[in-house]
Amino acid sequence: MSRTFHHGDRRIRVKGVRRSKTDLRRLARVFIELEAAKMEAEAEAEYARDTKASARRNRNYPKKKPKQTGRREESA
Repeated sequence: MSRTFHHGDRRIRVKGVRRSKTDLRRLARVFIELEAAKMEAEAEAEYARDTKASARRNRNYPKKKPKQTGRREESA
């Protein structure tokens, strides 16, 4: 395992020489875009799950016919 893997934590690691001051606004925009993409993916997954569940509930199953016992009622 690499040194940057910490027990399942997902962290972004950047190794290198810092050449200039960090552009915090740009970095913040990137994090916001990443979070928005994550939320969109979660919403799509939830919609697909709900749609599949409601489709299962709303299926028009063929109605069961009453079982025939083999006997017929005799009319008098």
